[in-house]
Amino acid sequence: MTGTVVIAFPRSFPQARRIAEHLDATLLPYDADVFARTYKSAQRIVALMATGIVIRSIAPLLENKWVDPAVVVVSPDLLYAIPLIGGHHGANELAQELAALGIRPVITTATEAMGRDSVEVIAERLGCDIANRDSTRQVNAAIIDGEVPVHAIRGPAIVIAGPKVSVLFNKGTYIVGIGCRKGIKKEEVLDAVRQALGTCRISPHEVFVYATTAKKYQETGLSEAIESLPAGLIFLDDEIINAQPLRSPSRAGRIGLVGVAEPSALALSKHKELVMEKTVFGRVTIAIAR
Repeated sequence: MTGTVVIAFPRSFPQARRIAEHLDATLLPYDADVFARTYKSAQRIVALMATGIVIRSIAPLLENKWVDPAVVVVSPDLLYAIPLIGGHHGANELAQELAALGIRPVITTATEAMGRDSVEVIAERLGCDIANRDSTRQVNAAIIDGEVPVHAIRGPAIVIAGPKVSVLFNKGTYIVGIGCRKGIKKEEVLDAVRQALGTCRISPHEVFVYATTAKKYQETGLSEAIESLPAGLIFLDDEIINAQPLRSPSRAGRIGLVGVAEPSALALSKHKELVMEKTVFGRVTIAIAR
């Protein structure tokens, strides 16, 4: 099965086949479980049928916009392509691809409807992903109201970003949460990171970002170590860390935190899934999430 799936009733297969061929997609007949079977594996879903059928089918499957596939409904008369979910995450683009078949895209996301690019679209264009995803709602609202500056920072540098600032990094899959002892050395951090990534068979280039508590801001050994790696380092404030569920007991309670490595990794991850629970490597603790 390809990353794009077209789902239609058998009576609509002649029209659906045109769409599938245009998108180089897999064509599947509709049945009561077809959305459940394809939702996790497909990146893009085109449904040639009534919107109500699709809504009722995918409603129990929805997780969040960062992991859900792009879903576009095409009206049975082939007049309209409606991005149903994931407008900023591929659905708008998918609907626009169908314009070549004479199907009119109906774009309802506010930024695009106003002729502006969203944070997500800008990130995709730059080949980046958004670290602090909760910021996109406020930043996109500001984009609708006027121009929002984009600042490219070439490191080494330190950026302190508030909730209305979206921070973009080169794309990657994994978030590495790091805790360390006071006075940690660069070599200790690098050795711990190499061991952790090696254990999980993760390339340094697959890491999206490294994350730790803002209380480690003065640990130059930690900062210097991450500066030498492909991904960047984010310092998280107490509120963000303590909003994460407690997965493992931690001595970080002495500094007012539920933990460091695990909650830091989970806070910035898309799937909220630990691929490595917190593990101690000498004076460094590492957890990895995706």
